Amino acid sequence: MTSGTSATEPGLTRFNTSDESAATAELHEVCASSAWGSKILAQRPFASSESLFEASDAAMAELTAEDLAEAMAGHPPIGRPKPGDPTSSREQRGMAGASEELKTQMLELNLAYQEKFGHVFLICATGATGEQMLAALQERIGNTAEREREIVRTELGKINRIRLTRLVEAS
Repeated sequence: MTSGTSATEPGLTRFNTSDESAATAELHEVCASSAWGSKILAQRPFASSESLFEASDAAMAELTAEDLAEAMAGHPPIGRPKPGDPTSSREQRGMAGASEELKTQMLELNLAYQEKFGHVFLICATGATGEQMLAALQERIGNTAEREREIVRTELGKINRIRLTRLVEAS
């Protein structure tokens, strides 16, 4: 760990020095894949947030289809954040003001997507409007399973970086 890390990244210092069960719980809040969490946990301590992000990206690239399914199971459908989950609500804020028509279209397409691919439609929703998420869903529902799995891997990586940023910036 670099000498400036604790002053500028108190959450990283806390994460690096927390016991294994606490660190595991924090990582599970970032990503529900136990394989991803184990790979990150094994590399502690991290010298910087960037080294943590790089480890996350590398771990994400190594996830199997089963690991990705486990990770996706931790995400609620777009338009239906987990009740009482501030992370889910914050990340899906773009759907909060959506029209009933858009919400209905999103629900119908979510169900069709889930039927086709066997998992929820996953997108890094932070900063996206309901219309942007609907357009992405309309485009992606035509993908092959293999193509969609790689898009999901990329989207999960983006989500993990956002969540890890919150972790390292927390005091």
